Amino acid sequence: MAEQALPIRFQEHLQLQSLGINAANIGFNTLSLESDKFICVREKVQEQNQVVILDMADPSNLMRRPITADSALMNPAAKVIALKAGRQLQIFNLEMKTKVKSHEMSEEVVFWKWITNNSLGVVTATSAFHWSMEGTATPVKIFERHANLTNTQIINYRISPDEKWCLLVGISAQEGRVVGNMQLFSREKGQSQALEGHAGAFAELKVDGATTPTKLFAFSARSTTSSKLHIVEIDHKEGTPVFQKRAVDVFYPPDAAPDFPVAMQISKKYSIIFLVTKYGFIHLYDLETGLCIYMNRISSDTIFVTAELEAGTGLMGVNRKGQVLSVSVDEQNIIPYILKNLANPELAYKLASRGDLPGADQLILDRFNVSLQTGNFAEAAKIAATSPRGILRTPATIERFKLVPVAQGQVSPILQYFGILLEKGDLNKIESLELARPVLLQGRKQLLEKWLKEDKLDCSEELGDIVKQHDLTLALSVYLRANVPNKVISCFAETGQYNKIILYAKKVNYTPDYPYLFQYIMRLDPEKGTEFASMLINDESGPLVSPEQIVDVFAALNMIQQATSFLLDALKDNRQDQAALQTRLLEMNLLHAPQVADAILGNEMFTWYDRPYVATLCEKAGLYQRALEHYTDIYDIKRTIVHTNLLNPEWVVNYFGRLSVENSFECLKEMLTSNIRQNLQIVVQIATKYSEQLGPSLLIDMFESYKSFEGLYYYLGSVVNLSKDPEVHFKYIQAACRTGQLKEVERICRESNSYDPERVKNFLKEAKLTDQLPLIIVCDRFNFVHDLVLFLYQNNMYKYIEIYVQKVNTSRTPQVIGGLLDVDCDEGTIKGLLMSVHGPVPVEELVAECEKRNRLKMLLQWLEARVMEGSQDPQVYNAVAKIYIDTNSNAERFLKENQFYQPLVVGKYCEKRDPYLAFIAYERGLCDQELIIVTNENQMFKHQSRYLVKRRSTELWALVLGIENANRRALIDQVVATALPETQDPEDVSITVKAFMAAELPNELIELLEKLVLEGSAFSENKNLQNLLILTAIKADKTRVMDYINRLNNYDAPDIANIAIGGELYEEAFTIYKKYDQHVNAILVLINNIRNIDRGYEYAERIDLPEVWSKLAKAQLDSLLLKEAIDSYLKAEDPTNFLEVIQVANLNNKFQDLVRYLQMARKKVREPIVESELIFSFAKVNRLADLEEFITTPNIAQIQNVGEKCFEAGLFEAAKILFNNISNWARLASTLVKLGEYQAAVDCARKATSTKVWKEVNAACVDNEEFRLAQICGLNLIVHAEELEELIRLYEKRGYFEELMGLLEAGLNLERAHMGMFTELGVLYSKHKPERLLEHLRIFWQRINIPKVIRASEASHLWTELVFLYTHYDEFDNAALTIMSHSADAFEHASFKDVVVKVTNLEIYYKALRFYLEEQPLLLNDLLVVLTPRADHTRVVTMFQKTNNLPLIKQYLISVLQANNQAVNNAYHELLIEEEDFKSLRDAVDSYGNFDNLALAQRLEKHELLEFRRTAAHLYKKNKRWKQSITLSKKDSLFKDAMETASESKDTEIAEDLLRYFIEIENKECFSACLYTCYDLLRPDVILELSWRKGWSDFAMPFLIQTLREFSMRVEVLEKQDVNRVAKEEEKEKQETSMLGAVGNPLMLTYGAQQPQSYIGNQTTGAQGFYGQQF
Repeated sequence: MAEQALPIRFQEHLQLQSLGINAANIGFNTLSLESDKFICVREKVQEQNQVVILDMADPSNLMRRPITADSALMNPAAKVIALKAGRQLQIFNLEMKTKVKSHEMSEEVVFWKWITNNSLGVVTATSAFHWSMEGTATPVKIFERHANLTNTQIINYRISPDEKWCLLVGISAQEGRVVGNMQLFSREKGQSQALEGHAGAFAELKVDGATTPTKLFAFSARSTTSSKLHIVEIDHKEGTPVFQKRAVDVFYPPDAAPDFPVAMQISKKYSIIFLVTKYGFIHLYDLETGLCIYMNRISSDTIFVTAELEAGTGLMGVNRKGQVLSVSVDEQNIIPYILKNLANPELAYKLASRGDLPGADQLILDRFNVSLQTGNFAEAAKIAATSPRGILRTPATIERFKLVPVAQGQVSPILQYFGILLEKGDLNKIESLELARPVLLQGRKQLLEKWLKEDKLDCSEELGDIVKQHDLTLALSVYLRANVPNKVISCFAETGQYNKIILYAKKVNYTPDYPYLFQYIMRLDPEKGTEFASMLINDESGPLVSPEQIVDVFAALNMIQQATSFLLDALKDNRQDQAALQTRLLEMNLLHAPQVADAILGNEMFTWYDRPYVATLCEKAGLYQRALEHYTDIYDIKRTIVHTNLLNPEWVVNYFGRLSVENSFECLKEMLTSNIRQNLQIVVQIATKYSEQLGPSLLIDMFESYKSFEGLYYYLGSVVNLSKDPEVHFKYIQAACRTGQLKEVERICRESNSYDPERVKNFLKEAKLTDQLPLIIVCDRFNFVHDLVLFLYQNNMYKYIEIYVQKVNTSRTPQVIGGLLDVDCDEGTIKGLLMSVHGPVPVEELVAECEKRNRLKMLLQWLEARVMEGSQDPQVYNAVAKIYIDTNSNAERFLKENQFYQPLVVGKYCEKRDPYLAFIAYERGLCDQELIIVTNENQMFKHQSRYLVKRRSTELWALVLGIENANRRALIDQVVATALPETQDPEDVSITVKAFMAAELPNELIELLEKLVLEGSAFSENKNLQNLLILTAIKADKTRVMDYINRLNNYDAPDIANIAIGGELYEEAFTIYKKYDQHVNAILVLINNIRNIDRGYEYAERIDLPEVWSKLAKAQLDSLLLKEAIDSYLKAEDPTNFLEVIQVANLNNKFQDLVRYLQMARKKVREPIVESELIFSFAKVNRLADLEEFITTPNIAQIQNVGEKCFEAGLFEAAKILFNNISNWARLASTLVKLGEYQAAVDCARKATSTKVWKEVNAACVDNEEFRLAQICGLNLIVHAEELEELIRLYEKRGYFEELMGLLEAGLNLERAHMGMFTELGVLYSKHKPERLLEHLRIFWQRINIPKVIRASEASHLWTELVFLYTHYDEFDNAALTIMSHSADAFEHASFKDVVVKVTNLEIYYKALRFYLEEQPLLLNDLLVVLTPRADHTRVVTMFQKTNNLPLIKQYLISVLQANNQAVNNAYHELLIEEEDFKSLRDAVDSYGNFDNLALAQRLEKHELLEFRRTAAHLYKKNKRWKQSITLSKKDSLFKDAMETASESKDTEIAEDLLRYFIEIENKECFSACLYTCYDLLRPDVILELSWRKGWSDFAMPFLIQTLREFSMRVEVLEKQDVNRVAKEEEKEKQETSMLGAVGNPLMLTYGAQQPQSYIGNQTTGAQGFYGQQF
C-alpha cells in the first residue's frame, strides 16, 4: 500500500556538528537564529573566543571571527551583526567592515532580538527598549516589565506587523513544571495585560465581509488542568465583522505529559499556525477556525530556537543535536489530506481559496454551480473570484454571469464578481477587457485610471484599443504596460511627445517605420519635426534612418532652410559615404541661397561632394572664389582667374599655392596678357610668395619676356634677402642699376653673400657708374683688392684709393700697400698714404707684405710712431725686435726687458741667428718644448737643468726623463751635480724627486737620495726622504733595505713594514715590528707570512700576552690543531672565536676538548649557541647526567634546536630528555616512536594535538601491528578530510582492510565526522564487504559524496546500490538505464516508474517501453500512464505498430484520445475495426477528428457489417462528400440518413435527385418524408410537376399548402410596408413645404423611395408548423 501523503514538507538542511560546530555550543545561550538566512554561534576554540556565522545559502563556507561577546545576533536580511558584551551593545556591517553604531545600557540586558530588519528589541530586568540601527538614535524605552514576569527567564519578544503591539514571553519552574507568563502591551493605549502562556504570535487575516485585514493575536498555554490555543482579535475597527474568539484544546500524547509549547510561527501565506513543543512535536492549526490540521513529532530533541521560513511558508528551527530543520506546508498534499483525513470540505475550501492551493478544484466547481443554480449569485461571484489558481476566472464564467437576469434595484452578479476581484487583487486580460468596456461607455474613465495606478488591470493591446477611443493619454499608459511598441509610438506621435519615441523604441528593442513617422510629424509640427530628424540621425547607436530619406521629406515640403539645418548637423562628421548628401546640400543652397552656400564652403565642412558640379554652380552664382577653389581643369581656372577685380587679392595669392608650376605660369601669363597694368602688382605678390616653388629663373625669364624691369625689381627685391641663388642676386643688382636704385645696389653688394663676385665685379666695371663705391665694396669683400688698386690706379682714380683705405676698410691697407709696391709706385707716396691711415691696420699682414718684398725697414718710422703712441700690439714689437736683431741694435737687452713681443715668434726668428737669444726669448715666454729643443740641439744642458728645476713642471720632467730622450744621462748628471745642489727650496727638491720616481729611475733616484740624506745635506733628517729612500730600495735594491732600516730612525715604521710585507721582505718587516714593540703584528708576520707556528709559539711564550696567545690560537685552529688551539684560547681566556671552534670541533668530532672550551666560554659570554653546543657536546660524549643537570639550571640554550640536532644524530635518549624538558610533545612522540615506546608516543601525540604527529605515530603503530594504538591515532586523523586519503592508502598498501573499515566505522560516531569518512567507508564496503554497502547508503546517503561511491559501485558491479545512488543524486537517466541494463538485479516496477518519470532524456522513455515489451509486457499500460504527460504519442504508437503489439496498449490509447493525435486516432480505429466495435468507432470519429477521414471512409464502405458502412457514409457527410454519402446510404436502404445528408448539404440539386430516386423506387413514404426534411431546398414548381406526373399529388399536397401559406404572408407584409411608406412620404412632403423657400429642393440622393425590406428571414421556415410533427 502506498505511503499516505503528508500535509507538511519536513527537511533537514544541515548538521551543525558535521560542519565543525562543537555540540556544547549548540544551545539557547550560544546559538541564535533570527531568520532562515543566517545562524550565529559563539564558540571557544583553543582558549580563543570566536563567533561563527553560517550563511544558509553557502553552508560549507563558515565565517569565523575572533570576537569576544556575551551574545551575537545576525540581522534577518543583511550581513549585519549585533554584539553584546556586558552592557555594551554594538552593531557592525560585515560586508563594509564598519561599525554602524554602539550604545552602553544603564542596566544589564537579559534578552534581545531583531524585531524588524532595522530594529532590535532589548529587554532588561525592568523594561523593554527598541533600538533602530538607522541614524544616531539611542534605545527608546517602550514599556516596563509586568510583575508577572518577575523571576522568569525571558525566551522571546515579538511585535505586531504594524508595531503597535508588543509581546514579552518568559518561563519559570514552579511546582515541578514549567510555567509560561506573557506581557501583552498596547503602544497606542500604553497598557499592559498579563497572560499565562508559553508561546504567542501576531497575525493578520482577511475575513469575509471585511475590507481590511483583521489583526489577531494567538497564544498557547499549558496549565495543570488544560492546554489551550487562543486566537483573539486586537484593535477591532468599527464597521468590520467581529472575529469570534477561538479557544481550542492542544493535544499532548500520554508519553509527553510534561510537554509544553516553546515556539509559535504563523504562516502569512496560508494563515496556518505552526506550534512547536519542547518534546519536538509540531502542531498545525487553521488561524481562522482554530481547527487542528496535523500533529506529529519531528525531532527527538528540543527545538530551542525557531524563525520564519521563506516568506511565511513555515518555520525553521535548530535542535539540541545541531540539526537545522524546517517544516512547511506541502501545497500539493494539504488540501487532499484535509478532505480525506479530516473530512472537512469547508476547511479545505477556505484554505484552498485563501492560500491559492490545489486539490479542491472539483469542490469549488460544485459550489459555484450550486450557487448559480440556486440563485445565490453573490456567493457564486465570490467563489469564482476567490477560486484558487483562477480556475473559474475564465471567459465562460463571465458569460455565465452576463446571462444571469438582474432584478431591478439589485447589483448585477457580473459587477459583484468584478468588485470582489478588484478587492482581492488584479484582473486578468479577459476580465480587464470586459470591465473596461462598460466603464468607458459610462464616461467613468477616472475609475480606469485608478485601477491602472493600483495595477489592478492586465494591460493588453486590445484594452488599449478600447481605451484609445475615449482617452489617448490613458491608452498610452495601457500600451506601455502591455508592451505594444507600435501603438505606444503612435500615441507618442499623436500626443506630440516626439522626444520619447526613440528612447522607448530602443528600450523595448523595437524598430518603427521612422520615415513615415517623420513625414507625419513634419506635417503636424515642422519645428519639432526638425528636432526629431536630428535625433534620428545622431542616435548614439547609429542613424535610425538614412539622411537621404529625411532630405527627401524636406525637399518634398520645400523646406530648404530646415533641410540645410538638418544636413549641416547630420554631415558634421564629413564621411565619404555622405558625398551625395553633401552635393545635394550645396546644390539646393547655390540655387536658392548662394550666400548660405558660400558660408558653408567657407567653413570647409565638407570634402566629399561632387566638386566639378559644385564649381560650375558657383561660377554661375557669381562665386568666382568658390569656383576657383573647386575647378581642377586649367582652362576653367584661366577663364575665372582673370576676374581679379572681383576676387580678394590675398585669397588669389594663396590660391596659387594649390596649382602646379606649369598651371601657375599659365595663369600668371594669362593675367599679364589680359591686363598687365591691373594685374602686375598681384602677379608680383604671387611670384614673391611662391618664388621657391615656381623657380626664380623662370620668373625672371617671365618678367624679362614682358620687359617688365620694374616688376622684376620689385619681385627680386622681395626675395633677394631670402634667396641664395647667385642669379637672383645678380639680376637684382642689374635691375637696380637699370632702374637707378644705386643705394640698393650698394646695400646688396655690401650685405649679400650669394652673388658671383667675379661676375658682379666685371658688370660694375662695365657699368661705369658715377659712384665706384659698389665696386670698392665688392672688391673689398671678395679680396679683389689688387684688381681694384690696378683698376683705380690705371684710371687715375687716386681719390677712391684714399677713400678705400681711409674710410671704407683700413684693414686692407697691407694689400693696398703691396699692390702699390707691385706697380712701382713712389715710396714717398706710399709712406704718405700709410701715415694718413688712422684706423686699425693689421700690422702682421703689413709686415708680411713688406717682408716678402724686402722692404721691412721702410716701416720703422711708422712702427716707432705706434710705439710712441703707447701701442701694446705684440705685432708691432715683434716687427721692432726683428729690425733690432737684423741691425744688431742692443737686441739682448730688448728681449729681456720688453714685455710686449711674442717670445715664441721672436725666439723662432732668432734660432738660426743667435741660439742664446732664442733661449732668452723662450725662457721669458715659458716655451718649454721649444726651449728643450734649442738647448738639446746646441748642448746647453746646464741651462736646461737649471730651467727644469726652477720650472717645477712634472709634465716637462716626464718629457726630458723619458727613455726616448737621447740626452737624458747628460741632463741627469747636470741635475745631480749643478741644479739641485744650488737650490735651497724643498719644493724644488720634492718636484725633482717625484719626477725621478715617475720616470721609474730607481737607481738614479737612490743615487740622488743618498746624496741628499746620507751625505749630510740640509735634507738629511727629512722623514719623507728617508721613507722614500727605504721604499725605493725595497723596489729597486732589496739588499740595501736591512741596512737602511738599521741606519735610519726617522721613518714610518708600520707603513714601511706593511710595504715590506708586500714586497715579501718578511724578516725586515718582523725586525721593524720588533724594533718598535708591535708584538701582535710581529707574531702575525711569523704566523701568516713566515708560516712558522713553532717560532710563533716561542715568541708567544717569551712575550706572554693574551692578545698574542689569541692570534696564535687562531692560527693553530686554522691549521686544525684543535687541542693546541683550545689550550692557547684557554691561556688567553678568549671566547670570542667560539663559532669557529665549535665548527672545527664538530667537523673533527672532538667534543671532549670542546666541552673544556665551552665551559670556559660560558663564563665569559652569555650566548645561546655556546650553551646549546655545550648541551650537544654532553650528549655526544654521553654525559647525560651532566646534560640533565645543566638543563635544570637557569640557561639560555636553544633546547628545541639541540633536541632536533640530537634526534637527527640518533641520540634519541638525549633528545627524549630535551623534548620532555620543554614539553614539546610532538617531537617527543617522534622520539618515543624511534625508541619503540608506542603507548607513550600515543600519549604525547594526544598532548601535541598535531595532525603531523598523529600521522607519524599512526604509521609506526601500523608498521608494528599495534592496531589498537593505531586506531586511536587514526580517529584523530580521519576527522581531517585532507588526511583521510593518505591514511587509507597506508592501510590498503599493507593489506589491513578490516582494521581500516573498523577505524572508519568507529569514526562515524565522532562529532567531527565529515562527508569524506562516510564516502570512503562506502568505497571500502564496495570493494571488500559489498553486502553492507546498501545498508550504509540508506542510512547515510545524505552525507556521502555520491559521485565517488557511484564510480566504486560501478566498478564492483553493485547494480542495486548503483541505482540507489543515481536516484538520490538526481541522475535519473543513469538510474533508469542501469535498471534496464541489469534488470535481474536492479528491477522493481514501482521504483522504476518513480525513476523513469524524472529522466531528462526522453529517449529513455522509448528504451523503457522496449524493455517492458520484452520483459514485462503486462505492465506496459501501467508504465504508459506515468509516461503519458511527456511521451511522444506518435512515436509510441509507431513503435508498437511495427511489432504488431497495439492491443497491449489499448488502455493507453484510450487515455490519450483527448490529445486528438492522428497516429493515436488511427491506431485506435484499427483496434476497433478489428474488434468490430462500431459504436465506439462512431463515438471516436465524432469526438476526435484528427485523422484521414476519407481514407477511413473508403476502408469502411467495403466492410461486411452494416454499421461500419453506415459510419463510412457518416464520414463522407462530415467531409461534404454528399453524393458519396447518399449513394452509400441508398445502397444499404438507409433512407433517413440519405435525407438528413441531403438536408445538410443545402444543395437543391442533390435534394431533388434524392426525391427522384424515391419516385423511381416508388417509395411514397420516403417521398413525403423527404419533402418535409428538405423543405427549404426544394422548388415548388419541380415538386408540383413530379407529383402530378407520378400521380402522387396527395403526398405532395402538405408541401404545396405550406408553400402557398408562406407566399400569402409575404404579400401581406409587403402591402403593409407599402402603406406605411406612402404615409411617411406624405408627412415628409408637408414638413418640407412648410420650410423656407431658400432651402431649395432636396437632393436626389436623399429624396426617394426606400427599398422594401426582406421579411423572409423573420418568418418561420420549414414545414413543422403545418405538419405538427416530424417523420
